[in-house]
Amino acid sequence: MSEARMTQGMATQVLHVTRDGAVATVRVDRPKVNAVDPAMIEEFLSVLSPLAADPQVRCIVITGTGRFFVAGADIAVMRDLSVENQAKMRRWIHVQRAIEQTPKPVVAAMNGHALGGGAELSLACDLRILSTEATFGFPEMRLGLFPGAGGSQRLPRLIGPHLAKRLMIEGELLTPQRALELGLVDVVVEHAEFETTVAEQARRLAAQPTATIALLKRVVDEGYGLPLEQALEREEKGVADLIGTADAAEGLQAFLDKRTPVFTGR
Repeated sequence: MSEARMTQGMATQVLHVTRDGAVATVRVDRPKVNAVDPAMIEEFLSVLSPLAADPQVRCIVITGTGRFFVAGADIAVMRDLSVENQAKMRRWIHVQRAIEQTPKPVVAAMNGHALGGGAELSLACDLRILSTEATFGFPEMRLGLFPGAGGSQRLPRLIGPHLAKRLMIEGELLTPQRALELGLVDVVVEHAEFETTVAEQARRLAAQPTATIALLKRVVDEGYGLPLEQALEREEKGVADLIGTADAAEGLQAFLDKRTPVFTGR
């Protein structure tokens, strides 16, 4: 496993990027609670772009350190209610869009509490894994705020507007099991098995036809919310792009050959 601390000429301060084969892991390490500030946001943007473009990286894992995944916005920073500061913090939504538009699967490995901006970050990922020692929620209402960095829009799209409003209004911190029941996370894992499970899931995703996954993500993202006829046009274009990929050719040929396909992400 290798570690990179320099990305696009920028020395990362709170993000540790490591590689294990085709899986890249971005680990947040900003004591004490991995709170989001403008510097972290810019680091994320600088790190995600080259990982998304690197053909050797076929799955990205985002995780935290200690008891927290990401605790949300740094309250000391948020107290500055100037337009300029709020605009800097608002760039958290660009991090989430970068994740959604990454042409490969992205895993939110929530090793610890995922709160506020941390929960928002996870909603942009393709697979959400939560430790049994973590909580998940949107407690912003307790501060007189609401989840305004993507949460107020992604959460209703995931679980419906009524339940989403209720969760955000009440600001409840959910147990792992409750988060799983509501569809907010995909997998709940005993903490002792967390790292092993995340690694297994990431390797499984990296071995899949990631060129196809990239096109699927694009088609779903572009077509969601459009009238059906327009959405089907986006799908048709995606299929036209798909049949030109090596992954599609390999999958079909492997089926005919009665063998396991070996995908390359191309």
